Amino acid sequence: GVNVSQLRRRISMVFAIPTPLPGSIYDNLTYGLKMAGMRDQTVLEERVLRSLQQAALWDEVQDRLHSSAFALSGGQKQRLCMARSLALEPDVILLDNPTSGLDPLSTATVEESLYELKQRYTIIMVPHSVQQAARVADRAAFLLDGQLIETGAADKLLVQPQHKRTEDYITGRFG
Repeated sequence: GVNVSQLRRRISMVFAIPTPLPGSIYDNLTYGLKMAGMRDQTVLEERVLRSLQQAALWDEVQDRLHSSAFALSGGQKQRLCMARSLALEPDVILLDNPTSGLDPLSTATVEESLYELKQRYTIIMVPHSVQQAARVADRAAFLLDGQLIETGAADKLLVQPQHKRTEDYITGRFG
């Protein structure tokens, strides 16, 4: 009984491998909005600006919005994909290892963006590492073989897990 189109508009996903669309940076950010029927140029430009600022990319690309998105670095492409999601103003953002292929500086930039974004959005993230989860997450869950083993406040679960399988994973005994 769920309207899948409406659900897709409320949930956004950013994958581990950045996947910019063919076209410019601007085109990438307005594509979903235009597909949703938005045509007001003022609103489109406001969403482009806000989403690039939220993804910590505005300062780096503001003078080349009409350049190819493929010309961006790996970290910039990943933040562009985040900005593309943010432009739609979803309720939930799903992140699948959003920093797995990034250098430490780009990883830090993405994580800084996440600190701000989690104030406004519900973010569900599969982190690059346990350490990243500890830095970024408010709550954490440990899943193993499709089974939810443990969930709780990240600072507790990642330091003093209640289940041996969680502890074994966090301490590197397996995984």
